[in-house]
Amino acid sequence: MKRTAKVHRKTTETDIRIEMDLDGRGVGSIATSVPFMDHMLNLFSRHSGIDLSVKGTGDTEIDDHHLVEDLGICLGDAIKDALGDKKGIGRYGSATVPMDECLCNLTMDISGRPYLVYHVNLGRRKIGKFDPTLLKEFFKSFSDHSGITLHINLIYGRNGHHIAEAVFKALARALREAITVHENIEGVLSTKGSL
Repeated sequence: MKRTAKVHRKTTETDIRIEMDLDGRGVGSIATSVPFMDHMLNLFSRHSGIDLSVKGTGDTEIDDHHLVEDLGICLGDAIKDALGDKKGIGRYGSATVPMDECLCNLTMDISGRPYLVYHVNLGRRKIGKFDPTLLKEFFKSFSDHSGITLHINLIYGRNGHHIAEAVFKALARALREAITVHENIEGVLSTKGSL
């Protein structure tokens, strides 16, 4: 069974195309027009083992908000589409990832019930030209559109770039665990019979 997806979202503010293979080799081809998000999505692809192609443009002359938020929407939609009926997946994933002085824990449930708990203080200082407060908007959109319950907890850390990397690597590793198919799971892992 191929677990792939293609998503195209075009609005008056953004134009984004995503192609994804959940069972790839972690190859990323990312061009969002926001260099910091290119970096984060490339490392997400590599550490999750998901092949990911993203092409995105938007009204970044205003700021990066619309594009970053819509990238979360499209990535969430792609994950949901690629998972299909979710039969056999482990459903839960958790990862605690260090990045130099930072430590981040991320835990998820592919439950069909989106919910975001986000305890990450990146401050308001820009990372290069990127506004780190936009990452919460990205993860909210991702959770809403993937149907994933997502708890992101920065345990400690000081450097904004390191914190963001730890979060995206934790997302990648937790997702890899949650989407892995197990032969001993019949149907979906739920007493209700659906996710």
